[in-house]
Amino acid sequence: MSSTKIEEGPPKAETNRTPAGAATEMHAYNARKRSVCASSLLLIVPVAALASTRAPVLGLDLLLGVFGGIAYALLLMRTNERLGDGFSLGAHARSSVLRVFAFGALPVLTAVIGPIWGMGLYFAGFFTPLALYVLAVKREISRQP
Repeated sequence: MSSTKIEEGPPKAETNRTPAGAATEMHAYNARKRSVCASSLLLIVPVAALASTRAPVLGLDLLLGVFGGIAYALLLMRTNERLGDGFSLGAHARSSVLRVFAFGALPVLTAVIGPIWGMGLYFAGFFTPLALYVLAVKREISRQP
């Protein structure tokens, strides 16, 4: 049997961050938000142009999806920031429900104005900012020592 040393007791707490460190993290967070918005548009706009050669409504579905996804992500981030600043949890929940209903109506609109499978293009555009944000955070985490 190998002898391994196991530490007992509570986990060691991380040292408090300095205000300068918090400001640096907020700057990185805001830069990541801008980067994801720009990357989403740079990725989706050419694809929407290609889709619109097949049918203009399909390109519109994709563009509506990416603009809706960016708006949803930014609204969600802003609401979470306000929650961290002491915003009411009940108000946070109410605004989340309103956001889900508002952005849930958009794919129905895409299905009404075009083919039903255009809703899939809407969702592809809608979830693009989320996927790019996840990849950006994963890349940042992997760079940390």
